Amino acid sequence: MDGLTLQTDARGVATLTLNRPEKHNAFDDRMITDLLQALDNIGKDKSVRVLVLRAAGKSFCAGADLDWMRRMADYDFAQNLADARRLAQLMYRLNRLHKPVIARVQGASYGGGVGLIACCDIAIASDNAIFSLSEVRLGLIPSVISPYLIAAIGSRAARRYFLSGERFDAARALQLSLVHEVVEPESLDARLEQCIDALLNSGPSAQAAAKELIEQVQGRAIDESLIEETARRIAEVRASDEAREGLTAFLEKRKPDWNRKQD
Repeated sequence: MDGLTLQTDARGVATLTLNRPEKHNAFDDRMITDLLQALDNIGKDKSVRVLVLRAAGKSFCAGADLDWMRRMADYDFAQNLADARRLAQLMYRLNRLHKPVIARVQGASYGGGVGLIACCDIAIASDNAIFSLSEVRLGLIPSVISPYLIAAIGSRAARRYFLSGERFDAARALQLSLVHEVVEPESLDARLEQCIDALLNSGPSAQAAAKELIEQVQGRAIDESLIEETARRIAEVRASDEAREGLTAFLEKRKPDWNRKQD
């Protein structure tokens, strides 16, 4: 995969690295295709417990590659629609991956790069990180990334940053809930490892079910239908082999099977 590397360690931690540092890890149609294939492989690989999305060099992701945007300027509507659908599919698959995803963020994140962060379950940023939803400055809109960004930062903040395209720092990203933590650059990897350890301590099937639960519950009225659905979901999980193992391990004061495999 040109501009992308994927490695998985013995713990089941897959690291997907945007590797175009000379382009500030901006993506183009080729990189989107490679990312989609990588996510497909990760989703099917039962040995993978956690995905880390990170980037080589000074920047996390500068959004769309300039050469790609120049080509898009000559596309007709049908070509532009097909192109946009691929990017939309990338965001959707990253957001719906049934395994925990952590974004390790440093330097600049613009446009679609901010969208990638919003699609991750956990985002940890260095305090030198800079963000911008810069599409309007090019006469464009952050369309396919908007559902994930609005879910992360809310419509009120989106009305400011979608319209202004102004830059904001890591402290502001933390206030907006775009990222969960901000640390000094030299502490970024250590904090990342702590998050990975916490995720590996949890049941993988339960994590997948929890992600689906959030997707199904958010924004819904708390009515009889929702109450019944949440009761049904926990009843189904309680009857699973993983839940029985987790409870038995807790009562026996030992590590559950999924955790002992990491030793």
